[in-house]
Amino acid sequence: MHKNWPQMASELSHAIKEVRLGTPEVMKSFSAMARAATEAGALDAKTKELIALSIAVAIRCDGCVAFHAQAAVKLGATRDEIMETMGMALYMGAGPSLMYAAQAVEAFDQFAEQQAAA
Repeated sequence: MHKNWPQMASELSHAIKEVRLGTPEVMKSFSAMARAATEAGALDAKTKELIALSIAVAIRCDGCVAFHAQAAVKLGATRDEIMETMGMALYMGAGPSLMYAAQAVEAFDQFAEQQAAA
């Protein structure tokens, strides 16, 4: 199964904008929480995105995989780091996570290819 992860992220961004317009106060709070959670502290931002990607795999959230793979690429994650991250997701989520780990690697590769072409 091959998905176009950059397209998925783009389409979801438009749909999320509609939710943002319909629930501005809730989304303002959600955005503030996201900024606080991803801000570098004891863990750097890239490490936090890798954690988010592994959670996205473990809970089997396609949109989450798309956005966090994209963010990992932007923050300079390497394919080796993605593979180790997927190892942790597999450890925590077993067989179902294997199916999503394969998709997360595919998403990372597509975003990395897109960034290299830019």
